[in-house]
Amino acid sequence: MRICNLFDSARPTVSFEFFPPKNDEATEELFSTVRKLKESAPSFVSVTYGAGGSTRRRTLELVARIKREIGIEPMAHLTCVGHSRDDIRRIVDALVAEDIENVLALRGDTPKGQDEFVAAKDGFEFGSELVAFLREIGAPMCIGAACYPETHPEAADADRDLSNLKTKVDAGVDFLITQLFFDNADYRAFVSRARATGIKLPIVPGIMPILNYGQIQRFTTMCGAGIPDALAEELSLVEDDLEAVAGVGISFAIDQCRELLAAGAPGLHFYTLNRSPATRAILSRLRHDRMRRP
Repeated sequence: MRICNLFDSARPTVSFEFFPPKNDEATEELFSTVRKLKESAPSFVSVTYGAGGSTRRRTLELVARIKREIGIEPMAHLTCVGHSRDDIRRIVDALVAEDIENVLALRGDTPKGQDEFVAAKDGFEFGSELVAFLREIGAPMCIGAACYPETHPEAADADRDLSNLKTKVDAGVDFLITQLFFDNADYRAFVSRARATGIKLPIVPGIMPILNYGQIQRFTTMCGAGIPDALAEELSLVEDDLEAVAGVGISFAIDQCRELLAAGAPGLHFYTLNRSPATRAILSRLRHDRMRRP
């Protein structure tokens, strides 16, 4: 199933993102998590793609097993980091051989120890180049891409970032998933600006339930996202109590998702950090809301 076809339905999509574990034991724990989340009837799941070779192999193994053994439509992340054009061809061939029909095409993060991103020999500097290459070689896949409601941290400014996104979309992207954010006004403003630029694709909001205050501060610093003052203050009052932090974070995420869906968001993409309880709690509340509607 090509993910882009799921947006033809009036029902919003629900998707989960996982990262590939580093060992076999953790991989089986992740599979247990994915099986539990299957009860929530996700539209699809995605698996990230690290800079290390073993992690990259696990991405392919995971998406293949998720589709074959669990029966959920998977999407494999694919990045420019350390890859030549021939490398990308081989990876696409391997994905096609496993009947994987969806990829999220990304430039990828700058590897640790490097001050700036450097393309591999005969590789790609930008995600837009990777998307164009996938279309050039006829990769039989639905292609998703990332976008940043609060501007990519390496972009010169918001206008330049949006221009770069338009270039990537025009290269052959089918849908977009946003970086995490906590102020829905940022998402609404971004979608409005994207539409004015001519980007008509589904733009799925990325949601990360807050479970650890210190952790979310690190994440937001890395990706350029902000935490609203009122939420930051509420979290700071309980930051040493993980259970209380999770309570605040889940409650906030429920309200955030309610508002996004009411405003017509095409779906919700949850950054799970390989955990299921918070995401399951949020979806349970949202579905309970839907059943109560007249």
